[in-house]
Amino acid sequence: MSATDLKRGGSASALLLPATLLVVVALVAPMLTLLRYSFNAYDPIMLMRETFTLENYARFFTEPYYHEVILTTLAVAFGASLGALVLGFPLAYFLARTKSRYKSLLVVLVVFPLLVGNVVRAAGWIALFGSRGILNVTLMKLGLIESPLEIMYTDWAVVIGTLSVVMPFMVLSLQSVIENVDFSVVDAALNLGATRLQAFRLVFLPLVMPGVTAGFALIFILCMNAYATPYLLGGPGYKMMAPALYEQISVLSNWPFGSALAFILMATTVLATLFVTRVARGKAA
Repeated sequence: MSATDLKRGGSASALLLPATLLVVVALVAPMLTLLRYSFNAYDPIMLMRETFTLENYARFFTEPYYHEVILTTLAVAFGASLGALVLGFPLAYFLARTKSRYKSLLVVLVVFPLLVGNVVRAAGWIALFGSRGILNVTLMKLGLIESPLEIMYTDWAVVIGTLSVVMPFMVLSLQSVIENVDFSVVDAALNLGATRLQAFRLVFLPLVMPGVTAGFALIFILCMNAYATPYLLGGPGYKMMAPALYEQISVLSNWPFGSALAFILMATTVLATLFVTRVARGKAA
């Protein structure tokens, strides 16, 4: 290795050093501290007692309540991610293929919801789904229903609200992938006698599957860690991991068990994401 290569390598390391230190200080160190807390014991007087025990993890795996919490979290995350994929794919395809001079404006409209806080968006859904909300009042005035529909504080309300939050991320992820597809390959399949459905399933879909998988994984991670939307649309007692974690740490001051919940949520998210990614790649192959 020449002196020039060593100098370039040293310059690159120097450029990476500030970002590396920031990640270590702001992310890795707090996570290691939280991991240590998860092995401590909760004390009603001192709040946390230094020890090394697995009782916090054992509590999670032995109490049926937390089994329901993690299953609800997985179901909501998968439902919202799948809904965002199904609804966002046509929009992403249109944005990627359109030649309209208003394409930039359309992209801005897709991104615009990200400028609004989750609490504000949840308030909008409350105004729509409430027992005296726009939807129920309209249906009752039209004579389609006699009493208000119970939409608020249900799984459907949480899934729809969460889906609306993550939809822009899915659309933008898919759009960037579709724009890079060589559609001459799809046209060649059509010219060789394939139907549009066959060309989509056998040619186009495998080309965009890496982007679909990446977009789904990103959305799934966001949904698994959602807090504001499940809390506001599902109610304070809605059984998802993020609200349960918040309750243990901020309300009950049970840092050991809350820390254990945090790492269980992180591990479950990683494992579920890897599983979904592997299944998607297997189907694409």
